[in-house]
Amino acid sequence: MIPIVFNPWSAKYKQPFGAVEQAQVVTFRLEASVPNGQIEHVAFVYHRDQEADQTVTMEWDVDSNLYETKIQLDKGLYFYHFQITYQQEGHRKIGYYIKQTSLTGEGKFVEQAHQIEEFQLTCFVPEAIRPWFETSVAYQIFPDRFATHLPRHQLLAERENIFIYGSHTDRPMYIKNGKGEVTRWDFYGGTLKGIEEKIPYLVDLGIQVVYLNPIFTANSNHRYDTSDYFEIDPLLGSKSDFLSLLDHLHQAGIRLILDGVFSHVGRNSRYFNQDGRYGESVGASRSRQSKYYPWFTFTNYPTEYKSWWGISDLPQIDKTQKSFQDFIYQGVDSVIRYWTDLGVDGWRLDVADELPDTFIEGIRQVLDHYQDRVLIGEVWEDASNKIAYEKRRRYTQGGNLNGVMNYPFRDAILELLQTNQIPSVVYKIQTILENYPYQFLQQSLNNLGTHDTKRLLTELGNQTADVRLAYALLFALPGTPCVYYGDEAGVSGQADPDNRAFYPWDSIDHQLFYQMKQLIEYRNEHEALQKGETYLFYTEDLFGCLRHYQNKYTIFMMNLTDQQTQATLENVHWVREHPIPPSCYQAFQTHSSPLAKREFVFLTITQEDQKIEVYYGRKQEQAEHKA
Repeated sequence: MIPIVFNPWSAKYKQPFGAVEQAQVVTFRLEASVPNGQIEHVAFVYHRDQEADQTVTMEWDVDSNLYETKIQLDKGLYFYHFQITYQQEGHRKIGYYIKQTSLTGEGKFVEQAHQIEEFQLTCFVPEAIRPWFETSVAYQIFPDRFATHLPRHQLLAERENIFIYGSHTDRPMYIKNGKGEVTRWDFYGGTLKGIEEKIPYLVDLGIQVVYLNPIFTANSNHRYDTSDYFEIDPLLGSKSDFLSLLDHLHQAGIRLILDGVFSHVGRNSRYFNQDGRYGESVGASRSRQSKYYPWFTFTNYPTEYKSWWGISDLPQIDKTQKSFQDFIYQGVDSVIRYWTDLGVDGWRLDVADELPDTFIEGIRQVLDHYQDRVLIGEVWEDASNKIAYEKRRRYTQGGNLNGVMNYPFRDAILELLQTNQIPSVVYKIQTILENYPYQFLQQSLNNLGTHDTKRLLTELGNQTADVRLAYALLFALPGTPCVYYGDEAGVSGQADPDNRAFYPWDSIDHQLFYQMKQLIEYRNEHEALQKGETYLFYTEDLFGCLRHYQNKYTIFMMNLTDQQTQATLENVHWVREHPIPPSCYQAFQTHSSPLAKREFVFLTITQEDQKIEVYYGRKQEQAEHKA
């Protein structure tokens, strides 16, 4: 073993930090020496994913006393390690410096090639950030479950084989047959007009973006089984209702993102038409001559076919079919163009892993013809190195998704609050900060709960104080935070369908709502939280991060112990070098705010006035302290 140091999180060893722009010069430096021996050769070994290794000699730099190389790369995902050839005690040896899971970011030295675990480098094409999106707080609405403009127990349209709940306080449930298939879909009666009537509520909360789960005609209450991409589900309202909602949202300064479900459709849709409701000759399962027939893969026509995850209710579409691509995004009268022309501000792509990169990039190219539209994908893992169906995805490299639903942040926040494992959480968040381009990170939709997860309150043992902690941390991290409808009101629920209860308009947890409102207001007022670079730090008991933008510095600290402590930067460990100027850092170090058990604080300073603004999430406790 020989002493070697490389840390991709440190500017001493790698510049710039994290993902790099295409053709940008990247500097790598390695510290190496051999006790009782001599270094013969140090090589930087790298390859673009699925391509052969390339080897570059690292030269000794007299000024830094480090081995150094500079490279420029094309767009892609790269992996690298270091190879060291050396003489020791009369023997010529070869060793490798590789990646390891380490809170410091440093790797480790190994002697066998089969032990190599490689560092990652994302290389991307730079793109403009949608300013309205990165500065916003979003709100996800499950349309049937938010609000209705009708008297209770009423629906806008008739539909066979469904039931409507007798009270909005009823818990959601499914009626299934012996095969586990839903036989009667349940509805509460939410409508688009109901959402429109609640726009003042959203404005009061501080929301600037609404993300709607699917609203197109479908059989189910979740509407991920699309029947017609060009029709609003009659149970929600009409096209006129939609345009009115869109117009009133825009008047209130709120943007609208729709859910695009393009991997599959409903078996009784216009495109498949298994039950014949659209006519005997319409749809792939009714006629091989149907224009939709090439979209589907039949194994025994017409009863057996490829479906999404084997769910017969959701026939899967072959996204490589040119006619389907034209239908969804390429044609002048395509689905994407139709709704975007009406004023929709962006799209969230359901199960993005099921859509080929070329399909996603085609949608993106169409949206880029409009001004400031955003494209978000549902991806549950690290999107920079995701492999789906044996193919590495290009989500983060530019020209694809603008961002993803940032489930890794959700996982980290829950782990922090449920286990207090600060080092593990720091490493997981830092890995995302390293792997995602800034432009991608800033435009990812950060969620703590969705229609696919348990309710946050339930995940956190029905502790509303921890819900507040979780959202405070979410608002401190980069990206666009998204509130799942009802989280701010104290809605609980296990997994689907229990996580999709009706909004409790008559029994809102007003304390939690007010706390959430104040947190949202604080983020909306602080540019560093909206646009700033992120730097993590920690102690044994504290988790913290710095957001830095221009001359503004906002620090977030969370006390995870059961004892009061002090919020100070004294004796904290920074994961990478921070940019705080000495005068401001001294102010932070000498300042000390009491931090109660399981509590947080924001500390903000600007370089000019040297005042620390202290914010505990409650306005009456906000104060200014002269450094």
